[in-house]
Amino acid sequence: VSDWLLVTQHRVDAFAGATGDHQWIHVDPERAARESPYKAPIAHGYLTLSLHILLRDLVAPDRPYAPGVVSVINYGLNKVRFPNAVRVGSRIRGRFTLSGVEVVAPTVLQVAEQYLVEVEGQAKPACIAESLFRLAF
Repeated sequence: VSDWLLVTQHRVDAFAGATGDHQWIHVDPERAARESPYKAPIAHGYLTLSLHILLRDLVAPDRPYAPGVVSVINYGLNKVRFPNAVRVGSRIRGRFTLSGVEVVAPTVLQVAEQYLVEVEGQAKPACIAESLFRLAF
């Protein structure tokens, strides 16, 4: 489980700028307060998904992903869902569960890991995905 991370309007705006997704529910706090069912701006679902690596690194920042690893390559994702919104100003954390390991070459492992994003004070997670990484030794 990672440390908590505050989701700020600045981070949401920066993600909107990087992706071109400037939908008002994300980037217009006044309109979101008036018109959104969440009564606040919310993070993009794909922003929540993209925080995977940052949150994963917060689990044990002083330790490598695995001993002896030379590189970690993002190989992809399996099923991804966004069952809950992340309001700007909320704190989130990642919960990571190993779900599989496969040898794909003599010095390469493929690791499958469940990524679940918890929102502080909420019962329902914001994101659930299975991520795949290739670890080279």
